Amino acid sequence: MMTQRLAVRSHLRSPHHTLCAIGMAATFFVSCTQPELAPAKRPAASSEGRPCNGVVLPDTPAGNALRRWLADFNGDDPAQIAVAYSKLQPGSSLEDAQKARKTNGGFDLLQLGKCDPFDIEFLLSDRTGPYAEKYALLAYLKVADKPPFPIEKLTLRGVPKDTKLSAFTLDPASRASLIAGVIGALDAEYVFPDVALKMAEMLRRNAEGGDYDSLTSGPAFAEALTTQLQAVSDDKHLVVNYSPDTSRESPTVHATPTASELEKLREELKSVNCGFKPVEHLAGNIGYLKFDQFARVDICGPVASAAMNALAGSDALIIDLRENGGGAPAMETFLASYLFSKPTHLVDLWTRSTGKTEQYWTTEHVEGKRFEGDKPVYVLTSSRTFSCAEALAYNLQQAKRALIVGETTAGGAHPTDLRIIDGHFSIWVPFARAINPISKSNWEGAGVVPNVKVAAADALDEALKLAAAAVKGAHE
Repeated sequence: MMTQRLAVRSHLRSPHHTLCAIGMAATFFVSCTQPELAPAKRPAASSEGRPCNGVVLPDTPAGNALRRWLADFNGDDPAQIAVAYSKLQPGSSLEDAQKARKTNGGFDLLQLGKCDPFDIEFLLSDRTGPYAEKYALLAYLKVADKPPFPIEKLTLRGVPKDTKLSAFTLDPASRASLIAGVIGALDAEYVFPDVALKMAEMLRRNAEGGDYDSLTSGPAFAEALTTQLQAVSDDKHLVVNYSPDTSRESPTVHATPTASELEKLREELKSVNCGFKPVEHLAGNIGYLKFDQFARVDICGPVASAAMNALAGSDALIIDLRENGGGAPAMETFLASYLFSKPTHLVDLWTRSTGKTEQYWTTEHVEGKRFEGDKPVYVLTSSRTFSCAEALAYNLQQAKRALIVGETTAGGAHPTDLRIIDGHFSIWVPFARAINPISKSNWEGAGVVPNVKVAAADALDEALKLAAAAVKGAHE
């Protein structure tokens, strides 16, 4: 579950945008030679980041690793594409990689930012796809500091198309200010005050011990803080962000979407049908619904209603959330309302700042027809199912309205709020706790455990077998 205090940016950080952005030609990566690295030769580390030379990759461990990674992902060998994609999505299957590659058509390198021997900042674009005209990908790659210099970290984040990289360098004063800002945000809002205190103590201890002195890169510092904060909190919603764009809102207020941001979001969501794939009527009158994000109801409610109405006459329903990374909490209640005959208590939300608990129920009225009664519902999950997608699966499971089929989900149950720290950095702070009215708990850390455990790739086939048997039994 995620709050929509900043609709556009919260949307951009969903896994659906791992492959997005613009298409510009830089195809020399596919055919360029890949120089061998001399095992005994190790470049000296630099504490000061250096701007790269245009879009020519440097002959460094990080530069060579990026060159090979792009060649593998942009190439024709399915096995190499899968290995490259696994750097972005650990645990992904060959099928996942092929689907991703087909969707974005490969990556083009647009810009290089700061280059150090073992890490590099850069901007990529998709060659094809629904986001190619509007978005780029801010990327950061880090390799091990010993041969054969394997990739240790590779992150991508959607940013506006006109983003410009620079050799931004963090100095000691900037690092100290950022750490103070992170501690302040956690102290003010983090859902568990005792854990916030532990994280603050950890950050201060590491800073005093000089652990951050060598981190002069914005993305590297944000990544390091995120990793450390999540290690203490075990909270995957807790993320420190870096942006090369300094045109941010005031750091003293919560970020809110402007009219132009909302209009851009509306256009973007319309271009991808709000994340909803075409509904399918499978053999045996089994309905199939797949959507890969929980978009804003005020924009995408009609799309969701149309999908649910199209499947209302099915004898069983399969909801595929295997590639869904969450989004707007209101969409969970909106969709769940089509699955219950009467208002049903879905979840409570306890907010730390107020100490109050708010109940969330399905609605009494929906547009069109419900998929109601005792007709069976099956929800497909994977290890990448996250946030609001987990909320829908967990709350339907607890209400015994659906069977969950697939893999245990990622385990993120806390709604988040975006806090701006300064012109380059912000942090997603989990500020509330979801509480299911039946289990009196949630799926934070543990994930949603499926009723029927199978590999994500096999979940649809398994659900079809279960649905066919249930429909046959109901008709006998």
